[in-house]
Amino acid sequence: MNSSGWKLPFFTVWTGQAFSLVGSALVRFALIWWLTERTGSATVLATASLVSTLPVIVLGPFAGALVDRWNRRWVMVISDALIALFTAFLAYLYWLEIARVWHVYAILFLRSLGNGFQGPAMRASTSLMAPKDQLARVGGMNETVQGVVNVVSPPLGALLLEILSMQGTLSIDIVTAVIAIVPLFIVHVPQPEAQDDVEEPSSVVHDVVEGFHYVWGWRGLFFLLLVLASMRFFLAPSMTLLPLLVTQHFGGQALELGWINSAHGFGFVAGGVILSLWGGFKRRTVTALLGLIGVGLGLLGLSLVPATAFGLAVVVMFFRTMMIPFIRGSVLAIFQSYVPPEIQGRVFTLIVSAVSIMAPLGLAIGGPLADAFGVRLLFALGGSGCLLIALAWAFNPTIMHLEDRPRRRASEGQRPTVDSPAAGN
Repeated sequence: MNSSGWKLPFFTVWTGQAFSLVGSALVRFALIWWLTERTGSATVLATASLVSTLPVIVLGPFAGALVDRWNRRWVMVISDALIALFTAFLAYLYWLEIARVWHVYAILFLRSLGNGFQGPAMRASTSLMAPKDQLARVGGMNETVQGVVNVVSPPLGALLLEILSMQGTLSIDIVTAVIAIVPLFIVHVPQPEAQDDVEEPSSVVHDVVEGFHYVWGWRGLFFLLLVLASMRFFLAPSMTLLPLLVTQHFGGQALELGWINSAHGFGFVAGGVILSLWGGFKRRTVTALLGLIGVGLGLLGLSLVPATAFGLAVVVMFFRTMMIPFIRGSVLAIFQSYVPPEIQGRVFTLIVSAVSIMAPLGLAIGGPLADAFGVRLLFALGGSGCLLIALAWAFNPTIMHLEDRPRRRASEGQRPTVDSPAAGN
C-alpha cells in the first residue's frame, strides 16, 4: 500500500479498538473478582476460564471464514455493539440484584464469541491499512497496549468497583465500545480484492477446509504453527501456577504476588515499546526466535532463583515477559504480510484455535507434575522445553526461510510445486 497518509486513518481505528480493550479488561477483572468473592471456588473460576476459551477453540475457524466473507468494518461494528449489549444486560441484572453465577458464565461465553469475530476482523484489516514494513512496529504497539492494560486494569477495576459498584463498572465497557465504533463510521476500512477466478459461491465449511489446506500446503507456516502450539503447551502451566511458586517456594503472600504480576505487565510494555521503536530484524523469524530464547531462559531462571532472592525473581519475570512481544508481534507481522488478505480471517482463527487448545493440555499434565514434584520443576521443564523448541527452530531452514516465500493469492498459495521458489518453505 502507499506508505504515505496511512497513519491517521489506521491509528484512528486502532485507538478506538484500544479503548475497547481497556473496557473488556475492566469487565473481565470485575466479573472474576465477583465470582471469587461470591463463591471462593477454584472450580467456578476454572469454569469461567473454560467458557471464555471454548468459542475461540471450537468456533474460531468458522468465525474466521465468515469474517473473510463479510465486510470487515461491519463485523467490527456489530461485534463491538453486541458485546456492549451483552454487558449492559448483565449490568441490568446486577442493578436488579438478581445476577447469578450462570448469568456470568453465559455473558463470558457470548463476549468471547463476539471477540472471536472482532479480533480477526481487526487483524485482517491491519494488513490492508498499514504498510508491510510497518507491521512489526504495529505488532509492538499492540503488545505495549496489552501490557499497559495488564498493569492498570486490576487496580483501576478495584477502584471503580468501590466508587461505581458492579453495574457502574460494567457500564464503562459500553462507553469504550462507543469510542471503538464511532471511528469505524468515519474511516474507510479497505476490503480484500475479490478473486476473479471464483466460479461460484462456496460454503462456509468449504472456506474453513480451504484455510486448513492453505496452512498444510505451506510447510513453513505449518511448522511455525507447530512451534507456536508447542510453546503454548510449555508456557500455559507456568503462568497459571505462578501463585504457587510465590507462596510455596518464596513464602510470599498477596503483596509478593502483586509485585511479580506487575513485573509481568511492565515487561509486556517494555517489550512492546522496544519492538515498536526498533521494528525487529529484517528477517522477522530471527526476532521471534530471539524472543523464544529469552522466554525459555526466563522460565529456567525463575526455577533456579533461591527462595531468599525474591527481588531477583521479579527482575527475571520482567525479562521473561519483555521477550514475549518479540514473538507475538513478529509472528503476527509475518502472517499479515504473507497470508493473502482474502483468507486471513480463517487462517488467523485456525492458528489461534490450534494454539489455544494446547493450554488446557499443558495444564492437564503440568498440574499433577507440580503436585507430585513441586512447582519449580514445572518452570524448569517449561524453560527447557522452550529452549529445545528454539534449537529446533534455529536449525529448521523451512521456518528460518519462511519469509522467502513470494506473496501470493490464496488460490496460488495452497499447493507450491517443486519448481517454485516457495516449494521448500
